[in-house]
This record gives sequence, structure tokens and C-alpha cells, in this order.
Amino acid sequence: MTSDFEKHLKNYPFEEIEQSWSDKDSILYALGLGFGHDPLDAAQLPFVFEEAQGFSAVPTMAVVLAAPGFWARNEDTGIVWQKVLHGEQGMELFRPLPASGHVKATSRVTRVLDKGEGKGALIYVERDLIDVASGEKIATLTSTSFARGNGGFGGEAGPQPAPHTIPDRAPDMEIDLPTLPQAALIYRLSGDFNPLHADPAVARQVGFDAPILHGLCTLGVAGHAVLKGYCDYDAARLKSLKLRFSAPVYPGETIRTQMWRDGDVVSFRARVVNRDVTVLDNGRAEIS
Repeated sequence: MTSDFEKHLKNYPFEEIEQSWSDKDSILYALGLGFGHDPLDAAQLPFVFEEAQGFSAVPTMAVVLAAPGFWARNEDTGIVWQKVLHGEQGMELFRPLPASGHVKATSRVTRVLDKGEGKGALIYVERDLIDVASGEKIATLTSTSFARGNGGFGGEAGPQPAPHTIPDRAPDMEIDLPTLPQAALIYRLSGDFNPLHADPAVARQVGFDAPILHGLCTLGVAGHAVLKGYCDYDAARLKSLKLRFSAPVYPGETIRTQMWRDGDVVSFRARVVNRDVTVLDNGRAEIS
């Protein structure tokens, strides 16, 4: 049975968004993730210096392109936006993301699950990035939002897709990557201007000691670890990535990505070691 709330969201009139980006935008995104932290690391130079051989965009930049923004805040959605959390994010790349380009995308709600009164709802959203010049699909982006204030509307409760299982063995590789104290202030220039990531007063109002790092920035740091550990910094080798968000990161903390490789699949999770907390979990990447 499909509820009125689910029907409304599945037919929500998302606008088509077009976005152009330049070499400078790709470099800014990479700097926000911490690329170039060691200015003598030549392997990272192609992501932060336009004259470097093999200059390219970081593949995870796809998640910020032609995005609908915080659409749940629109009054006509019926979503209690103050209680929405970003639960999962996925990315599938069909061709390498260029360092500059022009894409269009229209988001769509593909599924809504009702977890019950007082338990919230899960909202699944998808969008395709289409290259405007060629008409070719560059990527498909998926996200799951947990709308804690919208349960009990009479919709289906499941089945809910099972998360990717992390192997039950010691990690095959661990990579520590530092984030800058000003990382959130740099990363927000890639398109997410939520003051939670910039204004200490806003952060305190919602219960954090300081502005927190964007979840998609933490995703980018884990993607960096996969690129470094298993792709030799060849951006074309990262084909897909999906994960769950489990805890926030504070700018300046070091993120340790633990990875397990089984063929072309890299399972991973990310931790902030000094606080003993897992910040990303159930990660799965495909490489070539």
C-alpha cells in the first residue's frame, strides 16, 4: 500500500539543475579534503595543480555536482526538516569525472519506508549526472535520509536494503589522513553552506562543541584513502563507492580508513582514533 506521503515525495517536483565547474573548482574541492597536505607528495599534485601531468578531479567530487541542496527544508515536502539526518551515500561512476565540465541532473525520490510512529522514515533519493555536451551519463548518486520526525504515515516498513558487511578479519590496510582545522571552511565553498559547519554558535545550539566537518567531506577523505591505497592515485580506477554515516568529525582530526580488499571490491570503514569512534561504516568501493 502506498501512502499519500510516499506518493507526494515520489512525485516531488525537483527542478533540473545545471552546473558548470572549472579546474579551480576541482582544486578547491581537493584542498577541502586535505589533498596537498604534504606539498612534496608528487602523487597528490595532479589533483591540486593544473599543470601537473594527469591533472584530474577527485572522483568523489561527483557527489556535490548538480545536487538539490537541503530540499527537505522546503515547506511543501511535508518533511520535519529539523530532524533529518544524512544516513547513507552512494556513487557509481560510468566514466572519469573531468577536471572541468558542465552537467545537468534531476533528483527523484525512489522509495520511502515507514519505520513507525516515533521511529521516523527512510527517504531514498537518486540522481544521474548527464554531460550536457555529449548527453552521456557520468555518474549516478544515491542517498538515504533518516527523517526522524515523519514515521507513522501508513507506508511500508521494508524490506530495508542490508548494509554491506565488513569482513571478519584484521584490515588488509590502514591509512591515516589528517584534516585541517579550517577544513570545513574550505569544503563549504564546494556547495554546502550550512552554518553548522562554520559558526561555533550554531554548532553549540545543536549540541556540538564546535563546527563539525561535512559528512560528504569525510566521505571524500575515505575515498582519498582508497585512491591512495588501492588505485595508485589513478582516478579512473575508482568505479563506485557507498557507505553509512555513523558519527561526526571535527575539523583538525585525523581519519583512519581501515580497508579490506577482495578482488575488485574494497570494504572499508573510517575512524577517529583519538576519540575511539567510527565515523563511516559499511563502506564498499569497486576498483579496476
